[in-house]
Amino acid sequence: MKGKQHPRNDVSLNPSTARDIHAVVDAVDPARRRFVGRGLGAAALASAGGLTLGGLVDSVEARPLERATASSGLPGIGFTSVPPSLAPVADRVTVPAGYTARAFVAWGDPIMPGGPAFAGDARESAAEQALQFGMHNDGMHFFPFPRRDGSENPEHGLLCVNNEYTHEEVLHADGLVGAGYTLAKTRKSQAAHGVSVVEAARLRGQWRVVKRSPFGRRITSNTFMRISGPAAGHALLKTREFTITDAATTPTGGTTDGTVAYGTINNCAHGWTPWGTFLTCEENWNGNFGANGTLDTSAATETAKLNRRYGLSASGNGYRWHTTDPRFDLSGNPNEPHLFGWVVEIDPFRPDSTPVKRTALGRFKHESVQHVVDADGRIAFYMGDDERNEYIYKYVAKRRYNPALRAANRQLLDEGTLYVARFDSDLTGVWLALAPDTVGVDGVKLRDNPNFAGTDDAEVQAKILIKTRMAADAVGATMMDRPEWTGARPRIAGFDEIEVYCTLTNNNRRGTSTASSNAADGSTAAASARPPVDAANPREDNVYGHIIRWREAGRSVAATRFAWDLFVQAGDSATTKTAKPSNDYRGDIADDPNGSADYGAPDGLWFDAFGRLWVQTDQAGNAEGDWVHIGANCMVCADPATGATRRFLTAPPHAEVTGVTMTPDGRTMFVGVQHPGEDSTAANPTQYSNWPQAQWTVEADGVTPLPGGRPRSTVVVVTKDDGGIIGT
Repeated sequence: MKGKQHPRNDVSLNPSTARDIHAVVDAVDPARRRFVGRGLGAAALASAGGLTLGGLVDSVEARPLERATASSGLPGIGFTSVPPSLAPVADRVTVPAGYTARAFVAWGDPIMPGGPAFAGDARESAAEQALQFGMHNDGMHFFPFPRRDGSENPEHGLLCVNNEYTHEEVLHADGLVGAGYTLAKTRKSQAAHGVSVVEAARLRGQWRVVKRSPFGRRITSNTFMRISGPAAGHALLKTREFTITDAATTPTGGTTDGTVAYGTINNCAHGWTPWGTFLTCEENWNGNFGANGTLDTSAATETAKLNRRYGLSASGNGYRWHTTDPRFDLSGNPNEPHLFGWVVEIDPFRPDSTPVKRTALGRFKHESVQHVVDADGRIAFYMGDDERNEYIYKYVAKRRYNPALRAANRQLLDEGTLYVARFDSDLTGVWLALAPDTVGVDGVKLRDNPNFAGTDDAEVQAKILIKTRMAADAVGATMMDRPEWTGARPRIAGFDEIEVYCTLTNNNRRGTSTASSNAADGSTAAASARPPVDAANPREDNVYGHIIRWREAGRSVAATRFAWDLFVQAGDSATTKTAKPSNDYRGDIADDPNGSADYGAPDGLWFDAFGRLWVQTDQAGNAEGDWVHIGANCMVCADPATGATRRFLTAPPHAEVTGVTMTPDGRTMFVGVQHPGEDSTAANPTQYSNWPQAQWTVEADGVTPLPGGRPRSTVVVVTKDDGGIIGT
């Protein structure tokens, strides 16, 4: 995440005196990246007495993309890089020669019965917005309908799309101020958040939204939800009870039982389950809260410490919901934030189903959740916490996945173990269980830590999950440079390792003075530490970010040991920034010619079914300053074995590229473009962009006029002109 509503990185001009770990890591093998050999499980690593960096040089390298096969038709990466979109950034999306991009669905488009067409002047009410595609689309997944023979239909399905946040100056005709900030504005903003379920069909060769679909659905900030898993019912999840209508949020005088919640907000990236449900991740939810009274962040009390560690403030972060909706007023409803920061499961094929907040997966600023099923049927979900100095997590279900029992698999998200990653300097790592009997860095078991102490282990576990960040602090996890999307390399063409990637977008506090780390007692304010460089985060002032990857020991998702390396360090080959001891800002992107596919701030990350890695960026979208050579935000495609990278798509001005999925045949790609024209004002909403109308006059069906008047976050549909597989 994403644009203005993401906590800003504090600028530091203090140079670091840390040693050059970047150079140490590069010394492992200057020719190509390598992994610990597939025979090195946890026991072998332990018996080796601690491998050194040099000891890993002779390990087995990742295998390259396979050549074309009868089943995939994959000849590698077959397109030529598009050039960067330099300032002044063109108000359009660009794709390679031989490809066509069209607007598919945009903010304000009707997606269900009764939904009005987008007006273009922000006159829609909250009730109308709740029938339209939400604002600022992000992570997405395509769920194909089955054919009669049981196969997946690549031309008809449900596209589930997160709607992360709102640009209030564009959402409302007079912005945040105008005639005054009212509950009507709050309700419209709340209706534009959440998730959109869109029925998509290819008719006469063109992809179209089924605008009156019975499957069309909006899950918003006020949708009723159930809370499940180990933390359900805990006192910290019991909040003031309200009756919610368009006209008022009215207290009933009662308290909830800790098993129900209303709404999902700041839905960033996502995941999906092999039993056919969509997982939406709640990221910067803290910014939607504020306080009309005094808010204690001194860490003197349990609630105050939680507010501090999770970055809650009295002023919020650009929203004013708390001034009109008492549910979001921290001074009057202090437990409400604890109902957010979860992974929410949604069944797209059952429009009347109740979404479920799955507490077993922990509470933090969830960016994405990627599942892997191993050869033994064990299933794990890998997750990042998107803020500077936060952690990478893994949840391993207690029971095995059973493809024959769809309903029974739902319990897999309620019973299991949550782990947090420690990346060691010898290129191995440990998954640390966040469980009552785990010993923290202070030598005290979590059950005896005052942050998590309870009457029994069930209460201890509930507190660990509600206070996940604090538990990760206590056990000594590795602070990372904004861990965002995770993705698992497909095990195809003989490749059978469990290899998981995570984007680390940036951290300009890394390696700056005075060095500090997240306190083991969980008292550190969110994103405030200045950690020194380390092997997994080797660059001070890491403005361009990097991608880390790891392989599970023994090819088991239940492994507690892994081997890791840095897949790529992003950067600008032509930069004129003054190099620092551990950061020349140029990166090591493998492109030909050098610099032809430079990118920075990697965020979205996704593997297609054929093994290609797609990376999307979240940087300043104006191609100025640090981005003058890299250009506007983009999406690149990379070979996970060699790192060979090409630029596939560039964004319009002040926009981010985020969210990507394909149809099962690989011949249609859906790509998200978020917040075009960000920073514009209510007085001049098209100041920086009028996309997508600036590029197209009609919708994807080639007939329906595409309204303008405001920049609109949009899902773009990309196809190959010859009908082939995307990426070839």
